[in-house]
Amino acid sequence: MRHIAIVGSGPAGYYTAEAASKQWSEEVRVDVFDALPVPYGLIRTGVAPDHQSIKKVSMRYEKIALSDEVRFVGNVQVGSDVSVAELQDLYDAVIFATGAPHDRELGIAGEDLANVFGSAAFVGWYNGHPQFSDLAPDLSGRHAVVIGMGNVALDVARILSKTDREFEGSDIVAHALDALCGSGIETITILGRRGPHQIMMTPKELGELMHLERVSPHVDKDDLPGVDDDAILEPGLRKSVSVLRDFAAIPENIHGEKQMAIEFDFFASPKAFKRNGAKVCALEVERTTIEKGRAVGTGVTYEVPANLVVTCIGYRSSPIDGVPFDERAGHFANDEGRILPGLYCVGWAKRGPTGTIGTNRPDGYGVIELVANDIGSGARKRGRDGFDELAENRGLDIITFRDWQKIEQAENAAARDGSPREKFVDIESMIAARR
Repeated sequence: MRHIAIVGSGPAGYYTAEAASKQWSEEVRVDVFDALPVPYGLIRTGVAPDHQSIKKVSMRYEKIALSDEVRFVGNVQVGSDVSVAELQDLYDAVIFATGAPHDRELGIAGEDLANVFGSAAFVGWYNGHPQFSDLAPDLSGRHAVVIGMGNVALDVARILSKTDREFEGSDIVAHALDALCGSGIETITILGRRGPHQIMMTPKELGELMHLERVSPHVDKDDLPGVDDDAILEPGLRKSVSVLRDFAAIPENIHGEKQMAIEFDFFASPKAFKRNGAKVCALEVERTTIEKGRAVGTGVTYEVPANLVVTCIGYRSSPIDGVPFDERAGHFANDEGRILPGLYCVGWAKRGPTGTIGTNRPDGYGVIELVANDIGSGARKRGRDGFDELAENRGLDIITFRDWQKIEQAENAAARDGSPREKFVDIESMIAARR
């Protein structure tokens, strides 16, 4: 019998558990640990609440979680409740699938001002992550700035733009919906250091901006390269740039009919946040130009009004004592998934925050191939039985997948009209619902 511990219950964790089950069939026991009492990681707290179709992938993870070989071990913090060394003593392989839950910093003056947030915190706030449910952003100002040129920036801008009616069918949490319905924001500037040909936004997500009730997206025609230059782009990016061209072609009278504007500000590098007391009020920006694919400052600066700022510039994994970490890359130091003997990583914890949800499936299967080669048939550790004994001695309150199903039922029952669920936003409420 092989005993595998997976730390993290998001897509990378469950695809890896699936791979382990297929590799060894009934000859494996997989424990999937999570610090929260609820599974699914970014599917629950990262995917936009109005993208419910994407969240349906959790049905696949549920099937894996309910198999005889796999067990969810929620409400256990690896590193404090149980050490990595203790897991290594108990399991034949320990695999980190912890994602990249921390925001990268811009590293400019004023980043610590009030109402400046990283996207992990802001997205966690409207998605009900217990760590960020008390964030309480001030949405009373007129101007918001979203820094970044990827889909997360689009998610944030879209969520800030929607009406109450447009949130029907979503699982945005109540405290965020209430705040957004009382928002005073009129202009959202999406700021990017490079140009339209360097964006990482997908055409589907860009196209959603065209269908918002009260919002008009705007792109300056002068920021767009010649149409013939689009021929060198890969097809997906070419479609995205085509959507930007559609934005640039929207007549001024249409802009005037809308209550809000989403302004794309390309070739713009943030240099410093300006303050009004303790709160941000503007962003100093330097105009850039592209040289050999890199954004280079021109020395020309200007200010963008900003009563709220959300930075969407990437994420970092969480270092854990005793586990080698690549500070520059922001993920565990590894060789194709191997960290140390018996210690592995997968997903964003391995490669950084790149790829889609589906990218984690081949990643999970690949790391299990490594584990299979490394441990062979000589696995003789105690695994699950040994951990359960340790947990009982320490009084750990483990949440099982059956417990999670009770939590889920309570969330579904508490849903407002038109919503699939009302998430619990604190750990105590989650655990209480289990009982």
